[in-house]
Amino acid sequence: MLAIDTLWEKGKNFLGTRYPIIVGAMTWISTANFVARIANEGAFACLAAGNLDPAFLRKEILKIQSQTTNPFGLNLITIAPNYRRHLQLAVELQVPYIIFAGSYPRGPEIKLAKESGARVLSFASTETLARRLIDMGIDALILEGSEAGGHVGHVSLIVLLQQVLFQVQDVPIFVAGGIASGRLIPYFLLMGAAGVQMGTYFVMTEECEAHPRFKEAFIRARARDAVATPQIGSELRVVAVRALRNKGLDKFAELQIELIQKRRRREISHEEAQYQVENFWVGALRRAVQEGDVDYGSLMAGQSVGLVNQVRPLKAALAHLVKEAEEEWQRLRKLCKNYL
Repeated sequence: MLAIDTLWEKGKNFLGTRYPIIVGAMTWISTANFVARIANEGAFACLAAGNLDPAFLRKEILKIQSQTTNPFGLNLITIAPNYRRHLQLAVELQVPYIIFAGSYPRGPEIKLAKESGARVLSFASTETLARRLIDMGIDALILEGSEAGGHVGHVSLIVLLQQVLFQVQDVPIFVAGGIASGRLIPYFLLMGAAGVQMGTYFVMTEECEAHPRFKEAFIRARARDAVATPQIGSELRVVAVRALRNKGLDKFAELQIELIQKRRRREISHEEAQYQVENFWVGALRRAVQEGDVDYGSLMAGQSVGLVNQVRPLKAALAHLVKEAEEEWQRLRKLCKNYL
């Protein structure tokens, strides 16, 4: 038994896992095989629904269920065109945990998910939103700072801790964004977090099926290389995506300028222009992850990419996190005794 087991007991009990460490959902990366392997190692993994074809998503869920009996989550993007079909599928197949992302879910959707027996989580960026979600029946929250990779908000984790974690104790709260060290975990737990969510760290494992060139780009990158996508003007809505700077990022800026000019010349509708903006990253991410296009593909990564520099087996990566967390907790206990 670890000394830190008592400190992170709340998160363990909620997730039903050996460790309250969530491996965040990453489109094209969080595949069924990867999720099952993470679950079997004692952490908590999330299958990324994205906007997958429902028939394919069904196969992925069933594949996970055939490879592990441990809990896992399904991350649903509430603004995805296939969202409602994904939610119905999660309910039908009795996915044990449902995570709402993209935007906050509506009350009836939370109720539908919970009636299937699932525990329900959602992201929150303010105390007001957190309390609203809790009133609607949400079981747990995730605070994700802007340091994280992929689609992100505009507020850092250090601020979210003060805005939400320190103010809300009604449900378990997991924290995410910029975490790549087990040494940090005890501090978050002492502040009231139930556990942590990490993504970039786990991309750098042998079991992650991302292309080798994708991982090589992570090894070379520094923290400041992971930047939020630029928005040109205000005519098109751009949801911030944090990724490594490359030629694709420049191309995205050029695409926005081109679409804005076409809109002004009435050569394209606003809806079509917006679709092209959103579709750009879907294809770019797939090319990077599956084909290794590191020049023009989307290398979605958190700023913690500057802290990861090797690819190792999943078991070893997880054990390293736990060892660091345990050792830091032991150090803190001794330190506190010296001042009591």
